[in-house]
Amino acid sequence: MQALEEANLACPHCGEPITLLLDLTGGAQSYVEDCQVCCQPILVNLWIDEHSDEVHIDLRREQD
Repeated sequence: MQALEEANLACPHCGEPITLLLDLTGGAQSYVEDCQVCCQPILVNLWIDEHSDEVHIDLRREQD
């Protein structure tokens, strides 16, 4: 598994395609990143399955 990986996803606000650069060396992570299209904050949850090394990404609208 590479340390950095690109993920092509859809913004949970505007639905437009976005590309995130993921750092897979940090294990499970939660952070906020702004959409490249609509500039709204996106809560990114990232975790890696220990058994299959499969990367899981969950994007949600950031709650106030």
